[in-house]
Amino acid sequence: MLTVEKIGGTSMSAFGDVLNNIIFYNRRGPELYNRIFVVSAYAGVTNWLLENKKTGAPGVYHRISEFKEFHQALRDVTAQLKALNQQYVPLGLDLAAADAFIEARMQDAKTYLDSLVNVLASGYVSSENILQAAREILASIGEAHSAFNSVNILQSKGVHATLVDLSGFHDHHPYTIDERISKAFKGITFAETICIATGYTKGTEGIMREFDRGYSEVTFSKIAVAVRPQEAIIHKEYHLCSADPGLVGIGHCRPVGATNYDVADQLADVGMEAIHPKASKPLEINGINLRIKNTFEPAHAGTLITKDFVSAQTRVEVITGTDKVVMVDVYDPQMVGTAGFDLAIMQIFYALDISYAFKATSANSISVLIWEKDLNKQLVQQLEAKYEKVTVEKTAMVCLIGSNIDRPGLLAQAAGALAEAGINIMSAGFALRKVNIQFIIDRADYKAAIIALNRSLADG
Repeated sequence: MLTVEKIGGTSMSAFGDVLNNIIFYNRRGPELYNRIFVVSAYAGVTNWLLENKKTGAPGVYHRISEFKEFHQALRDVTAQLKALNQQYVPLGLDLAAADAFIEARMQDAKTYLDSLVNVLASGYVSSENILQAAREILASIGEAHSAFNSVNILQSKGVHATLVDLSGFHDHHPYTIDERISKAFKGITFAETICIATGYTKGTEGIMREFDRGYSEVTFSKIAVAVRPQEAIIHKEYHLCSADPGLVGIGHCRPVGATNYDVADQLADVGMEAIHPKASKPLEINGINLRIKNTFEPAHAGTLITKDFVSAQTRVEVITGTDKVVMVDVYDPQMVGTAGFDLAIMQIFYALDISYAFKATSANSISVLIWEKDLNKQLVQQLEAKYEKVTVEKTAMVCLIGSNIDRPGLLAQAAGALAEAGINIMSAGFALRKVNIQFIIDRADYKAAIIALNRSLADG
């Protein structure tokens, strides 16, 4: 059975576990092959190169974007990558070869980046395109590093492994992402080798321009569509669970055994990504099943996501949410009975490239829930210039999600559980398809709300 498998950064850092729990687990000889592994950079590496994904702490890229000297920062990252190499020597990594590879790659990157900086300094070209190219160059380094090391380690163990470097670092052909993937895998006999592919793919459209830090899952998805495996698998450091074990406790949640792509999209919409939504769509459209597995529990089947799954029993599959949202409420007495009033508000959000996760209306107000990181003064100023009153409030959202949750009394039961916990519901809603019931609450009540809903509806 041909599989395409994605390994995340945290799992890659524990590569000994990847070898034991994924690559070699219950396999030997020819059973090792017919697999393509799409690897992320080791945990933290892309943060050093670009910026910290969670905190925003600057990496090498920000020195370039602020017209600062970046050579020392690049040398520092090179030293950090070589230090990482030493950790994998006990697994069989050829340290001299690994260090030589990353030194050469970083020197080439420096040459490219110097050229970009010089062009940028001339003032003759758009800084946006030049800086985007710099992000692409820097991002590609992390995956090339981890992929090279993985192949080297496997080869040292007598496994036939093939490096599929999709970064196109020395390839000047103007391929699209799909074209590069197609050409890279053409002629490979999958039954005779393990392919290790970089999570970053170079293409004329720029994979980071459209997907930014979600690019490795997009590469994974596009490879799967290109080779049509029997199954696509993502290995994470945790199960896709019915609730966050860190909030409700490991004994009060369970892995989600099966669900569908619609549910996966609902999870992504609140930041609990089983897979990047733009990566899941090609899999769904092409009828490729996706399995989410825990790297550290290899015997567990994980969660199978398919296009058509619907739970045989009415049940809440996942209780989740986020406390990183704000509610923007727009009030204007002229709203009532005016056709298209909503459109003018949405055009402001659209112009500022701000997406929303929830919206509720009354006769004279429209409340829109957005990510707090997307809130900016320009949005508020433009809304205040057109409407009578604009209120912004820090909030949280908790959700009941599942492929079959349409049963009488569920909404009342959930609201009752929140009331019993002393939690006020600021707003609530669900679409007609009823795969996601959403409650907007005070941010301070987020953890208590998840616990209360889990205890009432899905405590495993």
